[in-house]
Amino acid sequence: MLQRVQKTIANAGVCSRRKAEELIKQGKVKVNGKVITIGTSADPFKDSILVDGKRLGSPDKIYLAFNKPPDCLTTLHDPKGRKTIFHYVKLKERLIPVGRLDFNTQGLLFLTNDGDFANKVMHPRYEVEKTYLVFLDKEFSIDSVKKVKEGIQLEDTKTRPAKVRFASPAKDVIEITLHEGQNRIVRRMVTVLGYTVKQLIRTKVGNVDLGNLAQGKHRKLSHDEVRQFMK
Repeated sequence: MLQRVQKTIANAGVCSRRKAEELIKQGKVKVNGKVITIGTSADPFKDSILVDGKRLGSPDKIYLAFNKPPDCLTTLHDPKGRKTIFHYVKLKERLIPVGRLDFNTQGLLFLTNDGDFANKVMHPRYEVEKTYLVFLDKEFSIDSVKKVKEGIQLEDTKTRPAKVRFASPAKDVIEITLHEGQNRIVRRMVTVLGYTVKQLIRTKVGNVDLGNLAQGKHRKLSHDEVRQFMK
């Protein structure tokens, strides 16, 4: 995960980015034993970075995959006293959810204290795919499949073309993969087509799969999993 060395130094809490740039200009910063110049990038997880002779530790960043249960809010606190994701994830560090899943939707949600990572996952320009399993009240028609693939006109916008396939023999469970992150977008799409969502599970974000992670549990993302979003 390459990034400018002055940013890595600042993120590690050593000094401000401006001060880090001054140290680099003074020849006091080395990467893998070599004095660097302004503009040099390095991977803080792999490269050895020395600042004025002291080794810079890996940035204290946290990246979690969490399996959000239903009936749980994607927020820090609820004035009404309902459960939030932090009823399940109890760490002393302040984490932010990367995007949202509505109260009744379950599945894969990232938590982090890295704003750059959150932006790379959420911002539309990076076109990170999200995959959902949608359990419906009846069989999903071939015509509806076609409409999802072409884009659906909602009350305020038209969705971009999405991938869709049947995920059950009865064709009442479908898998939808899309780039969009609009509020309740999957529920709105299938509702417009005349279906009721019985259950909605986000199973994948980018190449990170929910796998066998139990509801209410979390795990650390690997360096490779984080790296795919930071290219």
